[in-house]
This record gives sequence, structure tokens and C-alpha cells, in this order.
Amino acid sequence: MDEYKKFLDEGIFRIQDGFYREAIGFLDKSIELNKNFDITYFYRAVAYHALENYNCAMLDYTKALKLNPKLTDAYYNRAKIILEKKNSTQKELEGAIVDLNKALELDEKFIDALYAMAAAQKKVKNYHGALVYLEKLLTIQPQSVNARALKKLILQKYIN
Repeated sequence: MDEYKKFLDEGIFRIQDGFYREAIGFLDKSIELNKNFDITYFYRAVAYHALENYNCAMLDYTKALKLNPKLTDAYYNRAKIILEKKNSTQKELEGAIVDLNKALELDEKFIDALYAMAAAQKKVKNYHGALVYLEKLLTIQPQSVNARALKKLILQKYIN
């Protein structure tokens, strides 16, 4: 096994155990040995994300996507950072919507991305658009309590 993969594996194990700072150290070593492996940047972004170091997480998700534009979870996680922020700008929200569209283009049944897209549409006041994504989600997973609750809220509060 290549040395960089050993460091990657150690980093992933540390993430799974909740030791994010240690994970970053191993992932840094992996990147030093191979700067072109998308998965290493993705997992380092996951560790930064868990530590709420959103700027570094965004940079690493973006680097991972440059190396591999088919990393569905990287698009989703990048959008999730924007949606978790309390005062995201309109431009940031539009970027999150672009990322979620890409994630859904790669996996149209990505339940979490469908829900996140509905939430993003709600944040930009596109309530009918939010309902479209919730309906898609509920078609796939009819028992989704969160989707049902968000749909009910939008129908009662924003659409009459």
C-alpha cells in the first residue's frame, strides 16, 4: 500500500472516533505525499467541518471537487455549510443551490440533498420550489417526518 493511503486510513479512523484534530494531522501527511488524491481532501474537509472551521472545510471540499467533480457528498456538504450559517448571503445561498443541483444531478434519490434543497428554496423564499423537492423526497421516502413537517409549515405559513 502506498504511504499516503496509510495516512489517509489513519485519518479516516480518527474521524470515525471523533478525534478530528488528530485526523487532520494524518490527512496533512497524506496530502504532502500525494497532492492529487480527492478523497484525502474530502475527509480533511469533513474533519474541519466537524470542528466548525468552515473556511478550511470549504477550501478542501472545493479542492476535492476540482480533482473529482463527481463527489456527490462534497457538493452536499459544501451546501450544508452555507445552510447551517445563520446569516448566509443571497449569493451564498445561490451557490448552495447550485451545489445541491449538482449533487441531485449525480444522485436524484439523495434524500438529504432533496431535503437540503427544500430548505434552501425556503430560505430564498421560493416556497413552491421547496414543495417540489419535498414531494420528490416524500415519493421516495413517504415516512419522512422532517419532510412532512417542513411541507406542513410551508403550506400553513407561506402559501395560502
